[in-house]
Amino acid sequence: MKTPAPDWKQKIVEPPVALSGIKPGMRIFLGTGVSEPRTLVKHLLSSQMANLSDLELIQIISLGDVITLSTSQNKRKFRLKTFFSGWLASEAITAGIVDMIPCPFSSIPMLVASGAINIDAAFIQISPPDDAGFSSLGVSVDIAKQAMAKASLTIGEINEAVPRTMGDTFVHVNDFQYLIRAEEPLIYFNRWPVDDIADKMAANIASMVEDGSCLSFFLGPLYEALGKYLMHKNNLGIHTYTFTDVLMDLIKCGAVTNKKKKSFPGKSLTAYAQGTPELMQWLHNNPRIEFQGIDLIADHLKTGLIDKLVAILPARKIDLTGNIALHVGKRNITAGPGQIQELFTGAERSRGGKAIFALPSRNLKNESNILLSVDNFPNQFTTRESLDFIVTEYGIASFFGKSVRERAQALIDIAHPDDRANLVLAAKNARIIYADQIYLQDSGHFYPEKIAKTHQYSDGVKVFFRAIKPSDEEAMRRLFYRFSDDTVFYRYFSPIKTMPHSKMQEYVNVDYRRDMSIVGIVEEAGREEIIAEGRYSRRQENSRADTAFVVDEKFTGRGIASILLEMLIGHAREKGITGFSADILSDNKPMLKVYQKLPFAIKSKLKYGVYNLTIDFSEEEPSPVNFV
Repeated sequence: MKTPAPDWKQKIVEPPVALSGIKPGMRIFLGTGVSEPRTLVKHLLSSQMANLSDLELIQIISLGDVITLSTSQNKRKFRLKTFFSGWLASEAITAGIVDMIPCPFSSIPMLVASGAINIDAAFIQISPPDDAGFSSLGVSVDIAKQAMAKASLTIGEINEAVPRTMGDTFVHVNDFQYLIRAEEPLIYFNRWPVDDIADKMAANIASMVEDGSCLSFFLGPLYEALGKYLMHKNNLGIHTYTFTDVLMDLIKCGAVTNKKKKSFPGKSLTAYAQGTPELMQWLHNNPRIEFQGIDLIADHLKTGLIDKLVAILPARKIDLTGNIALHVGKRNITAGPGQIQELFTGAERSRGGKAIFALPSRNLKNESNILLSVDNFPNQFTTRESLDFIVTEYGIASFFGKSVRERAQALIDIAHPDDRANLVLAAKNARIIYADQIYLQDSGHFYPEKIAKTHQYSDGVKVFFRAIKPSDEEAMRRLFYRFSDDTVFYRYFSPIKTMPHSKMQEYVNVDYRRDMSIVGIVEEAGREEIIAEGRYSRRQENSRADTAFVVDEKFTGRGIASILLEMLIGHAREKGITGFSADILSDNKPMLKVYQKLPFAIKSKLKYGVYNLTIDFSEEEPSPVNFV
């Protein structure tokens, strides 16, 4: 075990003294992100010392002063190499002032250890040493230890505001040739403002996060909004690049316990933290947060072993075939292509894992973010064969097991309503969807988002109910072909044998102003299946509506039809409909019982083996009705 220096304060020097050990041409590693040693950087860049020239600065993520001071005037003094092209670095990279090293984050430690990226000196921000001479790396672990091991000169910048974090964060004062005291504050990030679009996207994402899931996400309005929707979840876990104020909230409220994690149980795992002064104070000596190097955090072979890993990934654009363009520039905070690729692959390998790409339907210029092609955009992510879910404020598009045509239809359904007609036309012209595909103008504006609920049964079966969408065509066709002859006859009153595209697309394109159809959905083997449907069709006089229901035989006896009927009645009454009618074959006893349980007056007539039922919503006293 290392022993402390007799008095570590003897190592404290003024910055110019520490920098005197630098030689021209050296490669200097700088602490990452909010742990940038700002005092050393400012003295390095402002000094006129002759030895501080032709230097190469290496920093994984640059969020602070080194980017701001990377100007053409300083190009003879130093050149920065970074592994992240977002935030402030983007403009400097585009201008040719900063070099970008495209690389998966998990590979960076190997590049340093092998000497492929050589390190001569390391400038590291640390917490004040304890009585034994140990300091913490604080909120940025990444490859600091590997860099220090390779460097011939190490300088520690002691910052009183750096929290003493737990995990693989401790270094000894004997590992440094020099120590200086920080003159600059930490880099803080305010909490992000949340608009209505981010809020709706967050609600859609949260609906897919199951209890016991392990979360990985980034910074920004979407992730800020997610907090309130995840607070009622149970036993969530955290394995993420960057720890934020939102994750602090989820631990405080008890939603995150990390009890279900097989590795590092009870610990939230991260390599970085960014956020407010409150977050930094909360992280100090907090044993529930485990900081580890990026080789452990990012390696998809390791993250793939985590059960139910949910990677929530930001996207800039997506095209109708599933190709994605990622963010670039200042709007990109901490999600580079390498990070997204590794998280995506880890979630893909994870048992029960999900990779969710999220983007608003439109950009700030009110242009659609869902396009026919993203070929002209940089930072493309083209593993469309493996995509799981795409989310906008208008809903969720599931890609699992779907054809390009089905994917395009699903994406059009979650595009901005004003953009859907043009997307349908473009997709027809590109022969991505059927040439005769129906699109009801303005239907998107009337889609009843509020009609959505989930019912979980005691045996674990979970059924999600929502209004039908045009992209449900294939799923409804599959439901039809699973029916027995009896079920088909009960529903359609004739022995229908086929349900072609021409007929089914008319069925799933609903004018929500007049009619309503609600489907029940379960997830089987990672794929969504429609297992039930109920609808009403308003009559011409606009005061009453006809109803019809069908339930997959495997799911009968669970009261699914009753739930559908209850939801339809609630929506119908809001629309001014005064009652329902239904024609039911006399031997369809289960469906007759569904209506018989209603708390309304029911009139029935039996003719030619068919009961004609009339339900009046204004009479909420059930009248006795017997179906012989």
